[in-house]
Amino acid sequence: MRNIAALTFVTLDGVMQAVRLPDEDRSGGFTSGGWAAEYWDPVMEQVQKEAMAEPYDMLLGRKTYEMFSSHQDASTNGGHVYVMSSGNPEPVWPKTTFLSDDAVSEITKLKNRDGPLLQIHGSWQLIQTLLLADLIDEFRLWTFPVIVGAGKRLFDCNVETGTLKLVKTGPTGNGAIMSVYRKPD
Repeated sequence: MRNIAALTFVTLDGVMQAVRLPDEDRSGGFTSGGWAAEYWDPVMEQVQKEAMAEPYDMLLGRKTYEMFSSHQDASTNGGHVYVMSSGNPEPVWPKTTFLSDDAVSEITKLKNRDGPLLQIHGSWQLIQTLLLADLIDEFRLWTFPVIVGAGKRLFDCNVETGTLKLVKTGPTGNGAIMSVYRKPD
């Protein structure tokens, strides 16, 4: 059985929308895009070392996949990319599979197979769906010293209450903090 980890950048007030670019996601009238840009390089160095050094496959929502595929090469980690999508477009990267059925059912099947960690990058809507289904085992959070007010929040849905275990934490040197939380065994 595989674990699912959500790798997410959030503001102090829990917003994960439009992290790097001003026009990344203006849905809901969001105008604070790019809030993490000035912190980016030291944070990404830590992300590479702490969360992307071990083998993993990626889980992405369609919008995140489209944004990532125009800016980076996902094949660098050698893993597979699974994309939740209502359509079946041509893959931009090798080792890409589009999952078009029910997200919970499809990802439960993936989770029950052998393989490396399934790591969600961004993908707010997908995270909300998996939170409601209680399928996320670990949260790899980078919290930035920024408050933006309104926006898409990591815990925006009505998830069941519970506790998580802090397994790792560390500063980036520029004010952002890494925190890795897991569900208790």
